[in-house]
Amino acid sequence: MMKRLLIALGVIFGSVMCGGQSSAVVEAGLLPGVEQAGKPPPFGLPFTEPSGPSTWYVVQMYGNTFGAYYWRATTYRAGQGLHFGIDLSAPCGTPVVAIGDGVVSKVDATYHGSLPHNLMIDHPQAGYASFYGHLLKRSELEVGQQVRQGQVIGYSGDPDETCRSRPHLHLEIRDLSYARAYNPVLLIDADWDSLSLISPFGRGFARDVSEPRRWQFIDDQPETQFGGPLLNDYLTPWPPDWPDWRR
Repeated sequence: MMKRLLIALGVIFGSVMCGGQSSAVVEAGLLPGVEQAGKPPPFGLPFTEPSGPSTWYVVQMYGNTFGAYYWRATTYRAGQGLHFGIDLSAPCGTPVVAIGDGVVSKVDATYHGSLPHNLMIDHPQAGYASFYGHLLKRSELEVGQQVRQGQVIGYSGDPDETCRSRPHLHLEIRDLSYARAYNPVLLIDADWDSLSLISPFGRGFARDVSEPRRWQFIDDQPETQFGGPLLNDYLTPWPPDWPDWRR
């Protein structure tokens, strides 16, 4: 325990001093997946503008968020009760770019949700697919079309189609079968410490009182197996559950 605490303190210090993830993160294996393999994250951000109040910012992280927990039996049931993507607030019409090289596999696949418009891009070289939801209009790209990282693939919209209520981009990273979703924080090369600081999301994760340290950080959230059992149907949650939630 003491060794892990010292490593974590080193990570925080290195991140503050270097302005990003320190080498201790990789060496200690604190981030699973790509970092453990000694490779940098394969993807970039879906916007070209820097994050800020007038451009874009994180409003909901991936994982066991408060919102996903409260709606775990309905909206997020298919994703094991987790928010299986990341939500980035942005004004309607903000250009959205491909996070990596790939090929368009789906356009406006309504069964994936994230209406009114969405797009799926396969990245076979990386072994993942990226999904862009709540787009303003149908993408002009066609299934089978090649795209390059940084290429504009659509424009951010609003799920309520007002461009006033909650305009944002919903971004997911899945496997190539689309059956699993992964934490974008671990797969997108970005300064997530800084993005978290300017985000209103804060420490917005639901807590199981019987295991209070589990899934409390942006980089330790579980993978999503679509159609799998609920992961967060807690008997003793914090904050307390809504009354009569369990039927």
